[in-house]
Amino acid sequence: MCAVAVCGLAAPQVVAQSADPAELDPSAPLDPMPDIGVDWPDLNAKEPEAPTPPDATPATPVETPPGTADVSTNTATGEQRYSVIVTGLEAAGDAEGFLEAFRKQSTLEQERDKTANAAQIDRRSRADAELLAELLRSQGYYDAMVEPRIERQGNALRVILETEPGQQYRFATVTLSGLEATGEEAGKLRDVFAVKDGDPVIAEDVIAAQLALRTALGEEGFASAKLGEPDIEINHETHLATLTLTVTPGEPARFGAIRVSGEPPFSPRHIATIARFDSGDPFKRSKVDDLRRALIATGLVSTADVQVVPVDGGRTVDLEVHLEPAPSHTIAGELGYGTGEGARIEGSWQDRNFFNPEGALTLRGIAGTNEQLLGAQFRRNNFMKRDQVLNLQASASHRKFDAYEAKTILLAGNIERQSNFIWQKKWTWSGGAELLATDERGVFDTSGLKDTKKFLIAAVPATIGYDGSDSLLDPTKGFRLSARVSPEISAHGGAFTYVRGQFDASAYHPVSDRVVAAGRVRLGTIFGAGAFDIAPSRRFYAGGGGSVRGYGYQRLGPRDIDGDPVGGRGLAEFAIEARIRLSQFGGNFGIVPFFDGGSLSTDTTPSFSDWRFGAGIGVRYYSSFGPIRIDVGMPLNRESGDGPVAVTVSLGQAF
Repeated sequence: MCAVAVCGLAAPQVVAQSADPAELDPSAPLDPMPDIGVDWPDLNAKEPEAPTPPDATPATPVETPPGTADVSTNTATGEQRYSVIVTGLEAAGDAEGFLEAFRKQSTLEQERDKTANAAQIDRRSRADAELLAELLRSQGYYDAMVEPRIERQGNALRVILETEPGQQYRFATVTLSGLEATGEEAGKLRDVFAVKDGDPVIAEDVIAAQLALRTALGEEGFASAKLGEPDIEINHETHLATLTLTVTPGEPARFGAIRVSGEPPFSPRHIATIARFDSGDPFKRSKVDDLRRALIATGLVSTADVQVVPVDGGRTVDLEVHLEPAPSHTIAGELGYGTGEGARIEGSWQDRNFFNPEGALTLRGIAGTNEQLLGAQFRRNNFMKRDQVLNLQASASHRKFDAYEAKTILLAGNIERQSNFIWQKKWTWSGGAELLATDERGVFDTSGLKDTKKFLIAAVPATIGYDGSDSLLDPTKGFRLSARVSPEISAHGGAFTYVRGQFDASAYHPVSDRVVAAGRVRLGTIFGAGAFDIAPSRRFYAGGGGSVRGYGYQRLGPRDIDGDPVGGRGLAEFAIEARIRLSQFGGNFGIVPFFDGGSLSTDTTPSFSDWRFGAGIGVRYYSSFGPIRIDVGMPLNRESGDGPVAVTVSLGQAF
């Protein structure tokens, strides 16, 4: 019996028939090769292929790239190519797994495309025999033998690694000494350590079990827990082993104070706001890791080193947070195009820590064929609590579409809970207020004639959403629900009130590994005022890339005498599509056939008898930051003024 650490278990025997590399002179390739077991080839002779003995172990060849199986010899230098064959791995059970691991690390495999003389091939074969033996040892085959030999087959050389794995060793007992000091948690923690009595002696499994146990101890509050080196005793006669791991859990701890060093953009108070724990809460290692990720996610920190410092005999742990700032300025741009919306260029400048902490100031501008805007926004992340955002904005805009033309000054503010790419949240919400002064040209009565009117509008919008999907930009399963309500007061020739409400739902279902079926519905209503009393920019519209594809932007619904849309109060839409990834391009491209429909009415409820439908196909490029989409749709019940197709280009799926 022997006592060893995981990394020092006795190695299986490697038997080599080849000569010591010191006896070979690579610079004289035509010299005889002593003890290699292969006669130096007569280049003018053709040797017959040696028959396979009837009782030979079936060979499992390592896959050979085309063109390298049959090898010729360079008569001037003696350099030649070779093929590689591994035999006997079937006795180890997972032959394919061993071969895959072998190929990734094999010197013979990596250098096979290069010519080599006999001495070089000999050295590579013995090195690979050692490698294969080490791989077997890592899986518990401690009596394995690997014998390399080289044979000539016609004009080619074959490097054969004959393997005898032997019997796989197993653990007779696995003991976690000291774990009982954790009290009631000992049973649960023992289950976390996945290596049990009777399991194979696999070093990788022992290491993974140690990591899982260390993590679980941290989750149960044992901040100062320590694990010793695993002590493994192997009995080569019985092919059994024992594993003993010493666990020193220490005292259960609670969170203490937070201290900040380095060049922090945040104070300890703000870091405490970001943390998902309070001073005095039971210690959990995952909450420390979460804090580190959250600090990086602010975009203002390049390095966040969070150290656990036990105090009070280990019953309390303080956090030493060392921060290094990241660049806080961003310049961004965006291009887009949609039929009816026209071309659009947006640029912005942002200082993400203009008001410390996390007070971002953004200046943005839009120059488009149908929209121009200048605006400023103040946004404070983690406002008063984690994941809560304060938004304040002011803008002046000019929008000119077929439905209306509006010159608007907007002041708005809200508090919201948003999702992000690191922590996609199930529930989101927002609530705030808006004040608009707008001068708008549109239709204000049943005559269908355009006029210009001024409005002063105050609104109190609120939203709530549930996201059960698996991705923000490219969902493949799950569903989403959202609702928005906005009570509004409009002053124009007297004040009147109305309420705008909208409900959206979407669902995603994977049909196969490369096909996702997706669908959505939208319902909207405005009640409390007539359609022509409401400012045109506050009415509902349908049509376009985010609505019913195949129709131009806002082109569905009632129209005026010029054939331009006037908007409405009752809205209903649906869309279904198949998102198909193309394997021919490595899955980076896809096509999306779709079918959309919608109805818009000046009444408070949509007209379900007056539907407009569109169909088409889209192209997707799946970039690292989300899919880029191009949708080309065709109106199926086209009316006067509708184009034959409508095109949308944007980032992200349609819904």
